[in-house]
Amino acid sequence: MSERTVSRLAKGMPTQDGAGVSLSRIIGSPYLQRVDPFLMLDEFKSDDPNDYIAGFPSHPHRGFETVTYLIEGSVRHRDHMGSEGYLGPGSIQWMTAGRGIIHEEMPQQENGMLWGFQLWVNLPAKDKMTDPRYQDIPAEDVPETDFDAGVVRVLAGELNGKVGPVSGVATQPRFFDIRWEEDGVFRNSLPENHTAFVYAYKGDITVGKQVIRAGEVAILSAGEAVALEAKGGSGCLLVGGQPLNEPVVQYGPFVMNTVEEIEQAIQDFQSGRLTA
Repeated sequence: MSERTVSRLAKGMPTQDGAGVSLSRIIGSPYLQRVDPFLMLDEFKSDDPNDYIAGFPSHPHRGFETVTYLIEGSVRHRDHMGSEGYLGPGSIQWMTAGRGIIHEEMPQQENGMLWGFQLWVNLPAKDKMTDPRYQDIPAEDVPETDFDAGVVRVLAGELNGKVGPVSGVATQPRFFDIRWEEDGVFRNSLPENHTAFVYAYKGDITVGKQVIRAGEVAILSAGEAVALEAKGGSGCLLVGGQPLNEPVVQYGPFVMNTVEEIEQAIQDFQSGRLTA
């Protein structure tokens, strides 16, 4: 069984988004553009309310999916349809924007640590104008499975007979939060043709002879399996998905296949037809 190695390594870029939320842009920066089917990955982590309290006020999306996963803190989600949800520690929201949604994501705390991730996943052309939908999943509905050195939270995909709660996604994602309780190696098979990356959010992770430092992302080569080695107390995200191999035209919160479709999205938003 062929084992994956690191084909590219990049650091996150400090930036701000929303109404002034400080974060690290890991995928979607000048250092690392899109990694089909993944468009963006941000990590937000601060115990200073000035870094996050302004949140992400009302804004539109069309043509892709946003995935919000919290490790610490709490966020409220609200959209133009009146839907409202709450994300607490360990919860995940997989939102399919489809033809259009206007929503806000606001912290539900005035102090303390807010720590989490937002991943943007592209939709195939045939699904870009689908009806929007949410998968709001509380922490207690995320299965966990042990490995020799720790535990894995299975958010999407299957591992050791545990199936993640996220379902019905075109890119067939794997989304694992791997946490080492002692020194050791995590091993897992992956579909050979899937794009996959590792983001080290705590401690150092080693793939083959390559060390991935905390705050770095490693794009993995093709292969049927991956082995991740780390010391106790380390943690990483392992994410994979089926590449779409389609043209991508992106303008801010709109991701389509042609310039004409982007122009239509802008016109629809300006005229109030984005969500019609």
